[in-house]
Amino acid sequence: MSRGGRLALALGLVLSTLAAPCFAALQVGYYKNKCGLVDVESVVSTIMASRFAKDPSIVAALLRLQFHDCFVMGCDASILIDGTSAEKTAGPNFSVRGYDIIDAVKAVVEAICPGVVSCADIIVMATRDAVALAKGGKYSVQSGRLDGKVSLAQNVNLPGSSMTVSQAAAAFAQKGFTISDMVVLLGGHTVGVTHCSFIQDRLYNFNGLGKPDPTMDPKLVAALRLRCPKFSTVNNPVNLDQNASSALIVDNSFYKQIFLRRGILQIDQELAVDKLSKSLAMTLANATDFSAQFGRAMVKLGTLQGRLPGEVRKSCRAVNKPR
Repeated sequence: MSRGGRLALALGLVLSTLAAPCFAALQVGYYKNKCGLVDVESVVSTIMASRFAKDPSIVAALLRLQFHDCFVMGCDASILIDGTSAEKTAGPNFSVRGYDIIDAVKAVVEAICPGVVSCADIIVMATRDAVALAKGGKYSVQSGRLDGKVSLAQNVNLPGSSMTVSQAAAAFAQKGFTISDMVVLLGGHTVGVTHCSFIQDRLYNFNGLGKPDPTMDPKLVAALRLRCPKFSTVNNPVNLDQNASSALIVDNSFYKQIFLRRGILQIDQELAVDKLSKSLAMTLANATDFSAQFGRAMVKLGTLQGRLPGEVRKSCRAVNKPR
């Protein structure tokens, strides 16, 4: 190559670098000084405080949103993309919510600092703030993610609520998580709800035997049968944490409940029974540092990398149009 050709190539590389966002490895405080004097994370926190005051249930919604995003192709906000065959249309994502919250945050930061803050980072930051507002402690999140350009329902393969502990552990292991990580992350079920349709078998016909799940407290079975009649057409919500005083708080009450045989989802209850998870769950039930452990697990979840190449979307619901 001639000297002129080498110079042109070098100049092209420089220009292409300047034209695209330069995302290095994930780091805490990534957005510091990237939007002038504006503190991006404070902006997110302010919006989240306002939303939480109106609806504390957003904590569970965002925990689920982040998990469903990160567990499929990495934390790349692909779950936010609209489309007839996008991840949103996959069965496990039908009841996912919180998209409007991410849209609201994105609109504000985009107005202040266009083209800089990724939707993937907003999910992680907003979830962090929601957990803190629900008394779950505030952990420091890393930022610097790019938004994915691919969102396909066929890529959605999430651990199901009827899995055994061994099956769930295998699914988590494929993403680089230990059994301990899994047990801590499932502690996110300390907030949020499921619906009667997901526990109908545990109440009436567990394993096809025409009886309730023997691992569930009979008093709880009786109470839930009132809420979830056998032939009802109404799919009522059911709190995952049956301790009414902590159903909206991120704490270790979930683990205490499962050792009282009051776990709602099958996988939750099995954590207290299966030899792979029982001692870990018992430790968490008695832990005084659950918030710290949960925060570390959420940070690890947030390190699952999305598929490259990525971008910073102008709208979280659609990939950017080619220039």
